[in-house]
Amino acid sequence: MEVRAKKALGQHFLTDQSIAKTIVRSLTEGGVADVLEIGPGMGVLTQYLLQREDINLKLVELDGESVAYLLTHFPNMQGKLYEADYLRLDIHRLFPGPYRVIGNFPYNISSQIFFKILDDKDRVGEVVCMIQKEVAERIAEKPGTKTYGILSVLLQAWYDIEYIITVGSGAFAPPPKVQSAVIRLRRNNRESLGCDEKLFKQVVKTAFNQRRKTLRNALKPLLPEGFDSSAEVFDLRAEKLSVEDYIALTQMIAQSGQ
Repeated sequence: MEVRAKKALGQHFLTDQSIAKTIVRSLTEGGVADVLEIGPGMGVLTQYLLQREDINLKLVELDGESVAYLLTHFPNMQGKLYEADYLRLDIHRLFPGPYRVIGNFPYNISSQIFFKILDDKDRVGEVVCMIQKEVAERIAEKPGTKTYGILSVLLQAWYDIEYIITVGSGAFAPPPKVQSAVIRLRRNNRESLGCDEKLFKQVVKTAFNQRRKTLRNALKPLLPEGFDSSAEVFDLRAEKLSVEDYIALTQMIAQSGQ
């Protein structure tokens, strides 16, 4: 039994076993940890995850054909494999405490997956994933480049990002039209931003949605009436600011609105 890759689900099945082993090895070893694999497909990562005694594995897969395949080849996953849309899934039903995430993320929803991970950042201690190379570079990028963007800031606020390897299209069936990359996110020690987190997200998203404009113009919708935007930071564009700069900017806006 084989599983047909479905374009609508963004499926490209990894076939290179050495890459699969590298991804699984990149998940930090330690005490027994709850791990969620997103989109296991035909189980190329699952087979190696199950060999690790330090992992309590659960899987979420949207494709019914893949679910049937997985239960045939990994019958011990019965009760641990959920046929569901990860983006709509109540993760607290699966894991009451901390957990890690691994997977070859569907490229068409990878950003949405990261936003959901951010919503549960206090429980997700580590993420190892394969995504489109362009997105991986954006997430790992430092301030000052055109690649640096919304996901860069929001994820780097809470995670240390490591770009592990680039993966060519020949490692997949069918081969995607883009290159891929494996990255690792490890939760940093930050417990609080020291500012309104909702406003922080608004500031970051609003700044980058008008990234060709200076912050003075891009952030106008968020600035209270009479706000003094003469500070030098408002002469800059979105990609020039670090996480700490955005935190300071959020604090400035919040204080002026009080």
